[in-house]
Amino acid sequence: MLDSFAMLVQGLDHPEGVTWGPDGCLYAGGEAGQIYRATMEGRAEQIGTTRGFVLGLALDANLRVYACDLYHHKVFLFEPSTGGTEIYSAGTDEEPLNQPNYPAFDDEGNLYVSSSGDWGPDDGRIFRISAAGETSVWSREPNCYTNGCCLSADGNALYVVESRRPLVSWIPVLADGSAGPREIVTELVGCAPDGIALDVEGSLYVSCYSPNRIYRISPDGVVELLVEDPSGTMLSAPTNIVFAGDDLDRLVVANVSRFHLAVTELGVPGLPLRYPEIRRETLPLSPYIHRF
Repeated sequence: MLDSFAMLVQGLDHPEGVTWGPDGCLYAGGEAGQIYRATMEGRAEQIGTTRGFVLGLALDANLRVYACDLYHHKVFLFEPSTGGTEIYSAGTDEEPLNQPNYPAFDDEGNLYVSSSGDWGPDDGRIFRISAAGETSVWSREPNCYTNGCCLSADGNALYVVESRRPLVSWIPVLADGSAGPREIVTELVGCAPDGIALDVEGSLYVSCYSPNRIYRISPDGVVELLVEDPSGTMLSAPTNIVFAGDDLDRLVVANVSRFHLAVTELGVPGLPLRYPEIRRETLPLSPYIHRF
């Protein structure tokens, strides 16, 4: 399986986050705050910056980029039409974001953000930022270094990775938008899971920062080691993963310990991401902190 992977985009600055945009481009982050846009032909350019350390990213229907920043402990919004980067959320007054790691939109424009917390104290959270800009703590249950997350096909559950325990769980999204009780999907002993993605058949794909692995979890809970890279050359601390391409049938992997995005074909398409229409006048933005 490792032989099926290829280097898709090279020359990035230790990319941790990667996502697929509605414009048919990949978006990735760098450890000095870079926001990159790349094509499936391997061409990449830097389009913005948070001047921090970009982890996970999400996009809305207008190609605005919502970037989790490890250094600043904030979610930033990059507006491509102006080149400006602004604070989208810093958490709540009582509970600020602590190492925001990965964002995932639902159809209504609510942004679920994993706040990993510190390694050891188990103080991770899931925050929810409404389309109107109100930030709240959505769930405290997945707290063992809360990491990658993705919504189910029907939008009624959020799958969450916890890196320190380590495990994958799902949390129901109740009719009023609140979080139901967490249910564990599986534990992944002996590794540090990081990213997660879902295909159209209901299988989960979990990338592991250590060792260099990707697991596939079937809808009935069977765990399969999909690929491993002992040399750490093609897959090197794989973090975020995303289905990409015109048919969403190519799995793209960010490698934070190296300088590239890797890609393979799995023969099954991924579940499309959500790109909600969020009106500019509702965005909870600070004054511009800088322009790229």
